[in-house]
Amino acid sequence: MSWTSGLALTLLLAAPLSAFAQDAPPKTLAQITPEIDALFARYQADAHIPGMAYGVVKDGKLAYVKGVGVQNLDDKSAVTADSRFRIASMTKAFTALAILKLRDDGKLHLDDLAEDHVPEMKGWVYPTTDSPRIRVRDLLHHVGGLVTDDPWGDRQQILPQDDFTRMIAAGVPFSRAPQSAFEYSNYGYALLGRIIANASGMDYADYVRQAILTPLGMTSSGFDVTKTPKAHYARGYRWENERWSPEPEMIDGAFNAMGGMQVSANDYAKWVAFLLSAWPPRDDADTGPVKRATVREMVQGLNFMSVANRIGTSGASACKQAAAYAMGWRVAQDCDLGLTLAHGGGYPGYGSHVMLMPDHGVGVFALSNRTYAGPSAPAWDAAVAMDKAGLLTGRAQPVTPAVADAFAAARAAYAAGNLAPLDGKLAMNFLMDRSAANWAAELARLRAEVGDCPIAEPLAPTGALSAAFRLICDRGKLDGMLLLAPTSPATVQALRFRVVTP
Repeated sequence: MSWTSGLALTLLLAAPLSAFAQDAPPKTLAQITPEIDALFARYQADAHIPGMAYGVVKDGKLAYVKGVGVQNLDDKSAVTADSRFRIASMTKAFTALAILKLRDDGKLHLDDLAEDHVPEMKGWVYPTTDSPRIRVRDLLHHVGGLVTDDPWGDRQQILPQDDFTRMIAAGVPFSRAPQSAFEYSNYGYALLGRIIANASGMDYADYVRQAILTPLGMTSSGFDVTKTPKAHYARGYRWENERWSPEPEMIDGAFNAMGGMQVSANDYAKWVAFLLSAWPPRDDADTGPVKRATVREMVQGLNFMSVANRIGTSGASACKQAAAYAMGWRVAQDCDLGLTLAHGGGYPGYGSHVMLMPDHGVGVFALSNRTYAGPSAPAWDAAVAMDKAGLLTGRAQPVTPAVADAFAAARAAYAAGNLAPLDGKLAMNFLMDRSAANWAAELARLRAEVGDCPIAEPLAPTGALSAAFRLICDRGKLDGMLLLAPTSPATVQALRFRVVTP
């Protein structure tokens, strides 16, 4: 099927309907923070959470942050933006980026066999004789064939490194052949932590601190909770039998790469802002601890796509998401929010969630101190509230000279009723797909229905070589799309017009 047919053409033709929609004047973030506060307050009460910290990162900074409840039930100390919470599986994004940085630095390749970096894996017995051996990238994407191991994996946090070495050498029972399906594995990310240690020549926690945390100024973040100042320590609790009880305080151990990090809201916002700064691609100086292109690579979904409801109260009525697991992130396309990156964190004593909207430079996160409390719903509901308030403004895609020139010629062709203005600008397929005579007939039909179209709304580029457009005509409107071919100079490979239904 050609690019100009099927779903791709449908998406391009549909673009002007949203691109040119006239919304109500946007509100400010301050105007909707009472709504956001109410979402989290309701969740905190319903989920029996002692304390929470949540924030909104927008335009490269922590635009709103709030602490509610207490970080310690004994002294009733209040949660603040400096309270430190374990973030559980939200650690996986740091692990994934650390692997990619080592790749950038030439210390490993994503297609390396994991056993080349963890020799104890070489004796593993695979489930079938045709099973591929596990690569580094398979562990990143949870397609290594290892069994889902929540909650077992959470309790391995304190496992000493020597015990982990013996565990690896003993082998694993596989859930399925590697690379055959997605199955979430904490064990797999613990193996990535061992790969990071072996490839970097230092402990996993030390490498993450040196390569990511310190350059980002995340001085309150780390893995050794025993060194947390009491004044900032959010103690973890379980809600059971209608009361809270403290969870064991787990020390840093061999499974830290899958869920051991501790952060404050102020610190975590720096991480979120850094990630969001990778969009859009641009020519600015690349000054981060990891390249922008590498951050964007981290959120490429592999395959094994799923169709899911949006998280939160709007999920039942919102259009479905297409989702996949990338590297430490669940990646989904949302018809209102655009590209979304999300991950939860569940842990004995803690629950957390983060969701990013790179198209808009906005992220929402929440940290809590109750076992497996997953504040995903209020985080996503806050994002939807921001969208409805007009606060999620898209980053403008520039109109390239090639697209502007081709569009001007296309408008001239419509006005002339023939393709003469496009002479020398058409790709070799254009007149093979529809003859000049049929194009003249089509343009005549459109002009008879809507008349002249003297006004063009601003183009809505969908890339450097494509755009959706809207023309304002005497008796209606025309939506259309323009697609250039990969020739030098660029030429028009597809042009479509559609009368807008009143």
